[in-house]
Amino acid sequence: MITKTVLTYATAMTLVLAATAHAETTWRMATKMPVDSPEGQVFEKFAELTAEHTNGELTIEIYPNEQLGKEDAVLEQLQANVVQIYAEGFGYMKKWEPALAWVAAAFAFDDYDHWQRFMTSETVTGWFDNAAEQSGVRPLGDPTRILRGPFRVMVSNVPIESAADIEGLKLRMHENKVAIETWDTLGAEVITLPWTEVYQGISKGIVQAVNSPIALVESMRFNEVAPYITRHDEYWQSIGFMVNEQAHASLSEETRAGLVKAYEEAGDYSQEVMSAVAEKSIAQMEEAGATYTVLDTAPLVEKMQSYYERKAETGELPEGFLEAVEEARAPSQ
Repeated sequence: MITKTVLTYATAMTLVLAATAHAETTWRMATKMPVDSPEGQVFEKFAELTAEHTNGELTIEIYPNEQLGKEDAVLEQLQANVVQIYAEGFGYMKKWEPALAWVAAAFAFDDYDHWQRFMTSETVTGWFDNAAEQSGVRPLGDPTRILRGPFRVMVSNVPIESAADIEGLKLRMHENKVAIETWDTLGAEVITLPWTEVYQGISKGIVQAVNSPIALVESMRFNEVAPYITRHDEYWQSIGFMVNEQAHASLSEETRAGLVKAYEEAGDYSQEVMSAVAEKSIAQMEEAGATYTVLDTAPLVEKMQSYYERKAETGELPEGFLEAVEEARAPSQ
């Protein structure tokens, strides 16, 4: 009788453990963006793909519009494994690794491919490793996969056809020391102004231009008062899928593989969505009278090289930054 009871209990425990091993897992994903925004669409697609590629083993619940709090609150929840993914710029990880403040350095890169090689270099991977040691948080997959922007432009009330046209231009800037120094170096007359006052600032002649992701120009109606839109790729941005390492490690190998596959495919989708949104917006603004041009940024990159060299000499740049930028400049043979 005792033997039978022990065997029954052992069998039951085996079944419980087996069921637990295959139990569905739900992750919370915090974002700032509304569901119907282009980024919101990408996040929804990622959740769908995750369910598909993990055969329903992992469910992503999205909390948009800062429903779970502002950046600091969400980062704390991410560390505590209350939130498992935070989809935002990697610059927020600088609280754990200050070098990550420089992953979107202005005019440090020749083009997107140059920036992508830099972001996946041993140097930047080391920064992410350092941040993970401090926080238990790291990127999910290739940190450049999910586009943001998808590129940056200058919107102005005078034509900007070459780097020389930036000289003396009254340019709106946010309160940021490096950003202000950057555009001082490039010859602009920098004037700090809140983002919400830019439209009025241009219409009243306080400033002549503003930098912006192309995706925000039309929604902010900047083109109404500044009809010259110049693509200058000031810096490249991605949306970091910052993941709690403990939550990630607790997944089965199969589920982790499905999650990464979903992330990769969501990256492809983000490129399609962001590009389509940008093209549509540019076409609509041109139809309304705007002029769109693409600037040769080589002179700007060249000017900024001396700025970064000075920063390196004074110890204000992360160790290895300039070397990593240079090594990433040409594709490896």
